[in-house]
Amino acid sequence: MDIREISENFSTDEQCLAYLQQMRWPDGIVRCPECGSKDVTRYERPITEPKRRRSKDRDIGKTNHRRWFFLCGEKTCRNQFSPTSGTLFHDTHLPLIVWFHAVALMLNAKKGISAKQLQRDLKIGGYKTAWYLNHRIREAMAEGAIPPMGGIVEIDETYLGGRQKGHKGKLKNKDVVFGMRERGGPLRFIHTKDATAKTWAGILGANLHEGVKLVMTDESSSARSVLKGDVRHRMVRHSIGEYVVGINYTNSIESAFSLLKRGIIGSFHRISIKHLQKYLNEFSYRFNRRNDPNAFIETVRRLAQFPPLRFAALTSEKV
Repeated sequence: MDIREISENFSTDEQCLAYLQQMRWPDGIVRCPECGSKDVTRYERPITEPKRRRSKDRDIGKTNHRRWFFLCGEKTCRNQFSPTSGTLFHDTHLPLIVWFHAVALMLNAKKGISAKQLQRDLKIGGYKTAWYLNHRIREAMAEGAIPPMGGIVEIDETYLGGRQKGHKGKLKNKDVVFGMRERGGPLRFIHTKDATAKTWAGILGANLHEGVKLVMTDESSSARSVLKGDVRHRMVRHSIGEYVVGINYTNSIESAFSLLKRGIIGSFHRISIKHLQKYLNEFSYRFNRRNDPNAFIETVRRLAQFPPLRFAALTSEKV
């Protein structure tokens, strides 16, 4: 779904809220998020002029005050909630139409979109608000439990980090990112502390199906050590100018790395190592759904089903 379709289908917050209700409770039965009771009643609030927010976001609308809410009928609960309660939308002060536009922008931006660009495009008053919005949508792009890869799988590693001069300690300020791409299938990025044989073994064991047909790598000594004697292993020797030998190549995963790096350099410029895996999740999530017409619907559904992400958790020093 593109921006024009979103503007046509979701022109008001009420339409967005009704859509979220459908996404959160697809069977049509509203349940209390606290106790799970189905004894829920909808109540309308009286129409009053809401107060203006005392924040930098005055230019995007009035206080996000729901016109109606649900009340749990369970005597020991009596929880008041809406379709956004207990989700990634929880306690948001942004109109839901801004959220929907932000989702579309992030899905359609091949190399990603920075919080600053999101702030400009959606006229969000504060950078922190745009950054928080960006990260909450990114949180919904975590794949969770995904099946192992099969068929022909290309695997490589790359290094992300600041520039360093000379060769001594060349990689000490860099972080390792493993890339795995199943031909005709999904892409996966994994942030690791190093690229040793032990790490390679762990990555392969957790992500490759036992019936994988072929495993393509470059001349990595760690890969050779782990896959030594495995008849399914194919190695592309770049050192002698070898890049494509029949079906033996790693061009697919290398092109995915190129897209990732162009996105970091061109869109984000720099990213925190603490949040690196979240950015990797975003790139792989978007890449894997690049031809999926239902990507927007799936992402909104995820936002309505994931638990809240607190700003304090994003900005804490804990990695």
